[in-house]
Amino acid sequence: MPTHPSRRALLAGAGAALALGPRGARAQGSWPDRPVRLIVPFGPGGAVDTLSRIVANAFPAHAGGQNLVVENRGGAGGTIAGAFVAQARPDGATLMMADVGANAIGKLLQPGLIYDPPTAFTPIIHLVNLPIVIIVRADSPVRTLADLLERARARPDGLPYASPGVGHVTHLAPELLARLAGVKLSAVHYRSGADVIRSLLAGETEFTFPSVSTALPFIREGKVRPIALGTPRPVPALPEVPAVAAMFPGFEAMTWHGIVGPAGMDPALVQQIHRVFHAIITAPEVKSAVETRQAAEVVASTPQQFAALIAGDVAKWGPVIREGNIRAE
Repeated sequence: MPTHPSRRALLAGAGAALALGPRGARAQGSWPDRPVRLIVPFGPGGAVDTLSRIVANAFPAHAGGQNLVVENRGGAGGTIAGAFVAQARPDGATLMMADVGANAIGKLLQPGLIYDPPTAFTPIIHLVNLPIVIIVRADSPVRTLADLLERARARPDGLPYASPGVGHVTHLAPELLARLAGVKLSAVHYRSGADVIRSLLAGETEFTFPSVSTALPFIREGKVRPIALGTPRPVPALPEVPAVAAMFPGFEAMTWHGIVGPAGMDPALVQQIHRVFHAIITAPEVKSAVETRQAAEVVASTPQQFAALIAGDVAKWGPVIREGNIRAE
């Protein structure tokens, strides 16, 4: 005769299933079970928007057919988007394409910010680094970083350089360089990367420190000259250009982007989201697209490594911001 489980055993089993259900389901890969919003901290057309849309196009193939909906929420150096995501439910339905301002140093630049970037988010994966490069006009007498610093020493009032905004990495990197070299550099802020390049070509400023992807078309057209890279690692698109670190060991400045969610996310859910985005950014067609179109370095880090990067940037840029009395307000 078959043996039937007791009512008590059935109830106990059902209770265990209910208790383990949500976590067990996540471990089975149920995320995402609906479209996911990806909040982008800048407007359409820039480097972070381009990256976001490359990732979003590849998302359904790695996410059971679900869509990643890119939503641009620009303004206030990315912190409008940051505030929105910081207040979202930590359920994996709202994520953010992270940026140093919104997700690391925003409160250093804006003390009145309503959220604290290092604690307001759950780091999930560091996707890419976008290297930056010092460029001058093609007709400039400056051919090396040493030439540029010599020119700065002859300008005690400050050698003018172009920046796309207060607190952007392309603003902070020259300020770090000035501290290390003992020279004065004077930031001239513009509204966009396009205005930055225009100012350089028009002779309004002496140099700028943009992303390689922004600079490359003008380098290839012979309108500007690259003289030094912000990253100590070689950039395949600019194999002959030395690093700032060759003169100042340890110097490293770059734009980075990755995926974060609101603070308080379930670790099991974080791992599921990480697996999806890791598969996307390391897929050959995506990796090739970001390397070719953006001169990007694919990283695909662990959540812990991404958290360490964010903490490291707060520690690195904090003294530059404080000593330079840099404020975005």
